[in-house]
Amino acid sequence: MNQRALFGIVLAALGILLFTAKDHTLQTGSLFAYFWPSLFMLPLGVFFHWLYFSLTGRRGAGLLIPGGILLVAGVVCQLAMLFDLWHVLWPGFMFAVSVGLFEFYWFGGRNRWLLIPINILLVMSLMFFTLLSIGALWNEFLGSRSIIAIVLVVVGILVAFSGKRSRSGEF
Repeated sequence: MNQRALFGIVLAALGILLFTAKDHTLQTGSLFAYFWPSLFMLPLGVFFHWLYFSLTGRRGAGLLIPGGILLVAGVVCQLAMLFDLWHVLWPGFMFAVSVGLFEFYWFGGRNRWLLIPINILLVMSLMFFTLLSIGALWNEFLGSRSIIAIVLVVVGILVAFSGKRSRSGEF
């Protein structure tokens, strides 16, 4: 990576910090507080991938397990830190293990038995992420009791007065 690309990444990270910053955020240590995944986890994940693809001649596929886990977990932690979404993004840690194992499967000996834990972790993480996302959206937009009360009243009135009428005009 050349110096210009690294400088661009640092500028983008600072822009994200300024964009998401609150009044108390720009104090001493805020870079470490908000960007610790980008400073520690992501570079270590990239390092493990670099070791596998560059130095070992693609012979040490086991390096991809921690590499994949650290990359995905680093992205999950970074998003959760920036947008305060720990309650929604925690299934990403199961997904991270699934990605690390899948990289080992794909670049290793393709042991088909690895697909069992990979798929179990993938399905569980997607299921939890979907349920938590729907719950968060529900709480954000439809979680108000007054909206639910109004909807119930309107539906109740519609159900009560939309029944079949008999021929004599009675309900």
